[in-house]
Amino acid sequence: MGSGAVLQALMGERILVLDGAWGTMFQQSGLEPVDYRGVRFADHPVEVAGDPDLLNLTRPDLVSEIHRAYLAAGADVTTTNTFTATRIGQADYGLEDCVYEINVEGARLARAVCDEVGTVEWPRFVAGSVGPLNVTLSMSARVDDPSFRSASFDEVRDGYAEQIRGLVDGGVDLLLLETVFDTLNAKAALVAAREVAPEIPLVVSLTVVDRSGRTLSGQTVEAFWASTEHAGLLAVAINCSLGGREMRPWLAELARVADAPVWCYPNAGLPNAFGGYDESPAETAALLREFAASGLVNGVGGCCGTTPEHIDAISDAVAGLLPRRVPAPRRVPRWAGLEPFAVEPETGFVLVGERTNVTGSARFRRLIEADDYTGAVDVALEQVRGGANVLDVNMDEGMLDSEAAMTRFLNLIATEPEIARVPVMVDSSKWSVIQAGIRCLQGKGIVNSISLKEGEADFLAKAHEVRRFGAAVVVMAFDEQGQAESVERKVSICG
Repeated sequence: MGSGAVLQALMGERILVLDGAWGTMFQQSGLEPVDYRGVRFADHPVEVAGDPDLLNLTRPDLVSEIHRAYLAAGADVTTTNTFTATRIGQADYGLEDCVYEINVEGARLARAVCDEVGTVEWPRFVAGSVGPLNVTLSMSARVDDPSFRSASFDEVRDGYAEQIRGLVDGGVDLLLLETVFDTLNAKAALVAAREVAPEIPLVVSLTVVDRSGRTLSGQTVEAFWASTEHAGLLAVAINCSLGGREMRPWLAELARVADAPVWCYPNAGLPNAFGGYDESPAETAALLREFAASGLVNGVGGCCGTTPEHIDAISDAVAGLLPRRVPAPRRVPRWAGLEPFAVEPETGFVLVGERTNVTGSARFRRLIEADDYTGAVDVALEQVRGGANVLDVNMDEGMLDSEAAMTRFLNLIATEPEIARVPVMVDSSKWSVIQAGIRCLQGKGIVNSISLKEGEADFLAKAHEVRRFGAAVVVMAFDEQGQAESVERKVSICG
């Protein structure tokens, strides 16, 4: 039985316990610059003190010691010390070429301790920690250019793929995409994970930045779930940013909408004036016990400020409590921008705003051709204010670089919250334009369209790619012979 099946079975029996913070433990260890450099990096030209992932290579003894401490405290799952171990993250330290090795060693260290401690009666699991980046695909880093992005979707995907390859080669049982503040970054990581290791179970954990209940890039909890559920997750989680007390409403929302197990690992309260955390193990454990008793969780642990003492108290607090009962999937069409949109059976009506379409609006086409993207964004805003549930975007004009125009426009409206709250329909007869468009969608958008014009193999390949990027799809009643012209042909093609 694979690790995913074992974990699923365990979550049906009891509440899993995760480990706690790694940064807190390193801070308590009194590390000096020499601990980070070791012998190997003594002459490295860039300062590396403060790079926790490098300790997998220079202080493996300390990393193993922390794993043992958390497992001894009662953790079922320990996370690898690889939170920032991507090529993008390690560029700050000039260690891009060490990324694969850092991840392999991080996974091997965790694997060795789990194998040493675990038993048949009490197996222990290694979660490959895949953290956020210092770039965001949904927001611009330039005040004067909202369409600018510091990295492309494919660059982010490739960076995550390198990390995930190392974690898998090092022996992880599952991948934990954690502290997600931009869902488009997470979607790039999900694509990478399914390309590199389709058999490895996935858990994705969002972080809500404040009491608004949204991620840093603006998504609500339900929109986040709608945007990531396509990946077939082992569990969905919420972590970091807030303490358990402040996190509870958003955990309850996640437990309400998710038809997957739910994990929660909050900080030890809110940070104090010095950036530390004052919540005691007993306080954190009491909050998580209440979450468990209320039927909200299948897994619990700790984030910033938590220690093995917190995990020990949490483990005791949830012992004997039943895990959350995972609801049956709710089979209604559900899409998302920053906010979710579901087509309920009693309404069954969707208003698609078609004026952001160069083939359907002369005004919009003139604005795009004149490079007046500010005016074009105003058209989108008018559509949303006019009641559009979905915004259709089409750039199929012979004089345009359609891929570039689609990317620029979608990046622009992604930074306008009033527009970005609704799902986007990427509309094109060119597959390359659709591919460019779905790489810009943080939420769950819609592809318009695919058909059987080029045969079943082409249709299935495109359908799989649409799903891989977490979008819905419009299917046109065409086949190799052309458009369906009768009821019988429509039924045949659609069947």
